[in-house]
Amino acid sequence: MIDASARSVTFPRVPERDLYEILGVSRTATAEELKRAYRKLAKKYHPDVNPGNKAAEEKFKEVTAAFEVLSDEKRRKLYDEFGADSLRSGFDEKRAAEYRQWRRQGAPPGGMPFDFGDFSTVNVGDYGAFDFGSIFGEIFGGGRGARARRSPIPAQGVHTEAEITVDLRDAVVGGERDVRIDGRTLRVKIPAGVDDGSQIRLAGQGGRGQHGGPAGDLYLTVRLREHPNVRREGRDLYLDLPVTVPEAVHGAEVRLPTFEGPVALRVPAGAQSGMKLRLRAKGLPDLKGGARGDLYAVVQVVLPPASASLEKAVKPLSDLYKGDPRAGISL
Repeated sequence: MIDASARSVTFPRVPERDLYEILGVSRTATAEELKRAYRKLAKKYHPDVNPGNKAAEEKFKEVTAAFEVLSDEKRRKLYDEFGADSLRSGFDEKRAAEYRQWRRQGAPPGGMPFDFGDFSTVNVGDYGAFDFGSIFGEIFGGGRGARARRSPIPAQGVHTEAEITVDLRDAVVGGERDVRIDGRTLRVKIPAGVDDGSQIRLAGQGGRGQHGGPAGDLYLTVRLREHPNVRREGRDLYLDLPVTVPEAVHGAEVRLPTFEGPVALRVPAGAQSGMKLRLRAKGLPDLKGGARGDLYAVVQVVLPPASASLEKAVKPLSDLYKGDPRAGISL
């Protein structure tokens, strides 16, 4: 099942409150203090703890987005310097610094006329597309700024990211899952062969476009959930196979479960615990079309429950061991 806590890593809109205030920390908070504050708030407002509580869900998104900015050293530095403007989609650090210097000095850098039209139209999420050229032209009058007042330019929506957790079964055979992203329920096709860190692209499911522009894409980063009975080593899978003492001694055909249904497997006579029996091409597929991994059944010889009968039955076995079975162990 896909993790319901999958989240966007960008603000859906420029926040009105200060990010430090959202997390309840000072502007000099250390990385560890930020982490502790976020964990406390995320635990309090997590949707799993507050099912059906929309206010708590929005609060969870707010503190998560604030933490993602402030926990990133570069983004935090930009936020400290430029404030909420640095969170706007299309923010240009260089141009913002030039404009601030120009405002302080009363003239554009280098003494050249400042062309407000260079700012063009910038997509700022749910607030729409802002035409900075028009805004500055209205503030400072006509001239070059006047030519910047033009019809809004269609702008593509921002690409967003989220994480989903996928069961190992779906990674092996593929599947479909519903996932909640920003209040929307999306049907996601899980291709066979996804691995931890793989990305699934959902075209047109990111930020909405502005003025007729196309929507952005949503990229889902896969986190592969560990299976309680199956271990992974690359694209190979390992499953413990319990066998009885008679089956190990005489050999037997046993039933082995796989993600694609049960198969018959031959256990050879004299099988020992730890012996690996390979089933070719029953492991993880390769997204790029390469060779599929194998599934290994690892023999585990199981004794019956302790009893007087068992003790009596195994006594004659002692004479069959030749030497110390642990003689070859050294550290």
